[in-house]
Amino acid sequence: MTFAIIIIVLALIFDFYNGMNDAANSIATIVSTRVLTPLQAVIWAAFFNFIAAFIFGVSVATTIGKGLVDVAIVDNIVIFSGLAGAVLLTASATHYGLPISVSHSIIGGYGGAAIAKAGFASIIISGYIKILIFVFLAPLLGFIIALIFSIITLWVVRNRSPFKVEKYFRLLQLASSGFFSLGHGSNDAQKTIGIITIVLFTNNLIGDTFYVPFWVIILSYTIIALGTLIGGWKVIRTLGMRITKLTPFGGFSAETSAGLTVIGATFLGIPVSTTHTITGAIIGVGSTRRFSAVRWGVARNILWAWILTIPLSAIFSALAYFLSSYIARSF
Repeated sequence: MTFAIIIIVLALIFDFYNGMNDAANSIATIVSTRVLTPLQAVIWAAFFNFIAAFIFGVSVATTIGKGLVDVAIVDNIVIFSGLAGAVLLTASATHYGLPISVSHSIIGGYGGAAIAKAGFASIIISGYIKILIFVFLAPLLGFIIALIFSIITLWVVRNRSPFKVEKYFRLLQLASSGFFSLGHGSNDAQKTIGIITIVLFTNNLIGDTFYVPFWVIILSYTIIALGTLIGGWKVIRTLGMRITKLTPFGGFSAETSAGLTVIGATFLGIPVSTTHTITGAIIGVGSTRRFSAVRWGVARNILWAWILTIPLSAIFSALAYFLSSYIARSF
């Protein structure tokens, strides 16, 4: 019971870092366009992160809970090690200002710990294939939708004065930022919900049937909202200011396009990366001006961080599993 509580606390630490690193996803555009101050923006995003709990189901949490690893081999050490690897990678990336996919860190960590215990046979291949497809599909969808959305919107406002366009889109960006934050909360908090539910199920604390308790939903959404409220400011600067220069129009287009992609994935039960999606959308918006408006060197560094997230978190978690198992045998 004590170990289960420790794991749940570690899951909530992961949830907090999830909100902290991914705060950039929700507020980078609205801060860089100066529609809201940083403090106003994180409060705005945290609010929409939290109310997502009352709007969306738990299909993503169910995928995390029983769609990635054979539940028969899952024990407390596997869960603890998966979380330890994910927290280590996420905390390091947040410190250095890298907008990684926190979603993929827990997915890689969980898989790495399971492989360390029972080999590759413990992995549910179909679950990982679906996620790996969206590693590439999510930013591509964000890019394409943002590009098309921007072109259509530019055509609609082509005969209006720049001053009026700026004024309207500053208001519209408030709505689009809230919409994307809603999508972020709907998908990302469910990763922690899934992990905590696994702990409860594995320790026979919710009976023989896998289901998600309501208190787990509220707790997870509260903690991710707090993480967003604190904010990972280095990551926010990377996404909001270093990739391309954004206007309120660009911020509105990027947030709306990314929000549509993330919420669509949530309804399909796919743990998609909000980081990948909003980054692709920001690049798509920048490309409507000209391709040189995008700082491709920064984008390349972010891409490498994405590629390495799953294998690095898997390695960290596998090492954590071997260390935890050795300590457990020693006592």
